[in-house]
Amino acid sequence: MTTISYDEFSKLDIRIGQVLKAEQIKGSRKLLRLEVDVGGEVRQIVAGIAEFYRPEDVVGRKVVVLVNLQPKVIFGVESQGMLLAADVNNRPYLLTVDRPHEVPPGAKVR
Repeated sequence: MTTISYDEFSKLDIRIGQVLKAEQIKGSRKLLRLEVDVGGEVRQIVAGIAEFYRPEDVVGRKVVVLVNLQPKVIFGVESQGMLLAADVNNRPYLLTVDRPHEVPPGAKVR
């Protein structure tokens, strides 16, 4: 395992986001296109979770988002961040908020 310094970690902008919209990306069985409120800004994020989460299962959820990841085009759609998930036997489990009504979109994760 490679370690990083606290200074390197502090460069990561990790926030709580609320999924406003989700849809399957045409032609892909693995990808969802999400619109996520990350606090005063809505980001489009492509997430490889479609085999395990239906769009209607994620809308409204508060999730953990890496916001300052360099944008990348995935399957023809620009992704402007990354959802964080636990990986158990190649199955993603979205990281969510314990008390979603108390934590607003945009709250910093430290």
